[in-house]
Amino acid sequence: MYSQGLIGAKTDTDEDEAFLAAFQARIDAEEKIEPNDPMPEGYRKTLVRQIGQHAHSEIVGMLPEGNWITRAPSLRRKAALLAKVQDEGGHGLYLYSAAETLGVSREQMTEELLSGKAKYSSIFNYPTLTWADIGAIGWLVDGAAIMNQIPLCRCSYGPYARAMIRVCKEESFHQRQGYEIMMTLARGTPEQKEMAQDALNRWWWPSLMMFGPHDSDSQHGDQSMKWKIKRFTNDELRQKFVDATVPQGEYLGLSFPDPDLRWNEERGSYDFGEIDWDEFWRVVKGGGPMNRERIVARRKAWEDGQWVREAALAHAEKRRARREATKLAAE
Repeated sequence: MYSQGLIGAKTDTDEDEAFLAAFQARIDAEEKIEPNDPMPEGYRKTLVRQIGQHAHSEIVGMLPEGNWITRAPSLRRKAALLAKVQDEGGHGLYLYSAAETLGVSREQMTEELLSGKAKYSSIFNYPTLTWADIGAIGWLVDGAAIMNQIPLCRCSYGPYARAMIRVCKEESFHQRQGYEIMMTLARGTPEQKEMAQDALNRWWWPSLMMFGPHDSDSQHGDQSMKWKIKRFTNDELRQKFVDATVPQGEYLGLSFPDPDLRWNEERGSYDFGEIDWDEFWRVVKGGGPMNRERIVARRKAWEDGQWVREAALAHAEKRRARREATKLAAE
């Protein structure tokens, strides 16, 4: 026997083959795994890592765009960008809440982020130099995120899958908003079109890196696919993104910074050049242009918000005490 516990993870170190086979049978039958269901410890840990990284990415992703709220070129653009950043904060909340159903606290996840143990998407370690970067982020970064996240709506873990339904709806709007910014610039003055082209030149390759390492270098990919946490491999999703995005860029009259990019009639997909994997791993390991600044900003926000968290807990405790007192008086 094993102790199920609050989160349903099997706590014995000797997870027997019968248990693992029964769990895999549920996965293969497309049953959703819920927080109190028995689950292998490896399944739980994989989800904590992935959902935590996803939540961190949403919160850190607010920083490069928040930098442009006060500098957006019109009141309409300011309001739209402010709403988008607010949406991303909400996405982080949904995802942290989903991770908490697996028995990990938000404080622990944040501490791991600030210590460097936990990661967030490498894309957010690049600076937003011009207004066109906000368009490129919406079009390319959110477009890549949607490609990654739509399959997660069918993730085998129920709370994660349900959170992703709303996240994907909002990310789809963000992608269209970014593309509209790029279209406005591309159809504007020569200087504006040049600005859009420059943003595409700088964000294209980091966007392809968002899908992670080659399948052959992915440590968790095969097991995540078997458990149906993921539905497609990194390279499959990257190819889907290229095939969907290149025609959009051509419609704008922009060119992609890849001399090897061309349509392959035989495959029915685009061929594209080799990613600079040295740069990818350098950024992942903390050597990107904005790695240090992002962590400094998150640490400051966490420390500055300590009094708010303490006040909220104190208020909740007072409400609990009043309810208990009222209940006792009624008895």
